[in-house]
Amino acid sequence: MKTLSSDFPGRCWLIMTMLVALFSSLPGVRGATIDGATNAPAEADKAWKELERALQPEMPPVEWQGHPTPEQRESFRAKQAEKALLAAEKAKEFYSRFPSHPKAVEAKKDESDLLQVAVQLGNTNRLADYQKLQQEKLNDPNLSEDERFNLRMESIRTSVRAKMQESPEAFTVELEKSGRELIKEFPKRGEGYDILLQAAGQMEGEKARNLAKEVAASSAPEEISARAQGLLTKLEALGKPLPIKFTAIDGREVDIAKLAGKVVLVDFWATWCGPCVAEIPNVKDTYNKLHDKGFEIVGISFDKDKTTLEKFVAEREMKWPQYFDGKVWQNEFGQKYGINGIPAMWLVDKKGALRDMNARGALEEKVAKLLEE
Repeated sequence: MKTLSSDFPGRCWLIMTMLVALFSSLPGVRGATIDGATNAPAEADKAWKELERALQPEMPPVEWQGHPTPEQRESFRAKQAEKALLAAEKAKEFYSRFPSHPKAVEAKKDESDLLQVAVQLGNTNRLADYQKLQQEKLNDPNLSEDERFNLRMESIRTSVRAKMQESPEAFTVELEKSGRELIKEFPKRGEGYDILLQAAGQMEGEKARNLAKEVAASSAPEEISARAQGLLTKLEALGKPLPIKFTAIDGREVDIAKLAGKVVLVDFWATWCGPCVAEIPNVKDTYNKLHDKGFEIVGISFDKDKTTLEKFVAEREMKWPQYFDGKVWQNEFGQKYGINGIPAMWLVDKKGALRDMNARGALEEKVAKLLEE
């Protein structure tokens, strides 16, 4: 899903290598020397060299050949996190012992960057230390508004990712808290409202409705207000008929209202969405097993290029109709129903009412149950 938290670290090898790259990009790793510090005490020279050594990242074992097991990834993450914390301690020790040294400011930045890496790698107990350092940076009166905003967003991303590792509830609370704080600090920017809307999307019932209404009625940018209204429409749609009607890319006329007696999966997806593509085998299997018993699928594509979509559907032998308007996240039905993350799979029962907005899990079982009604 494309959300603030969608690049949550540690879920794939790509992100692992990105974190190693981040570790490698810290100032000390670039071979910094104590230029202009020829009069520095020998102990400061020694301490800086120790910090430089601590900043050298541990590269993944060659024998992995780029394909580590989940256990190897976790073990590597743990070692990298521990290494980052040890290096952060050395950075703190350096600027504490040698506060007037030319490299003291750089060491303090290293400490913040290293704590961020450690938190992203799973050491959420050091989040408070990282946030404290970020707040010290934010207190600098010489920062421009853009610099202050970028620092706040960096801190929010790290905090949200850390809370996601704790629990879904902690993640949602942190989203709402961060959104409100950002709006208070930067009332003319839309990002705070966007984060609030993401929080609403993680909630249920009245909490979700109230927060979505708040964003829709706020001074948020028009695009965000429209998405908030779309989320309200989505929240109100459950248990009611789903008025989706269009001409598919292959010319078929689609009207869910005319599919009474069928169980219909409405699949919001795109060819460029990895998780969406990963779901296709399961969706096809369910379709092949239950289509003759009354199961239909309606695809709502968030693709930009029609030719790409047509080729993909043909190659994967996806026999169901596809909606396409080329607007990606501005997709007509995506906007109408507040879809801000894909894949999103909805199930419509035989009476035409929307029954399930989270059909990804146990799709076949859910469809079979609705067919029996």
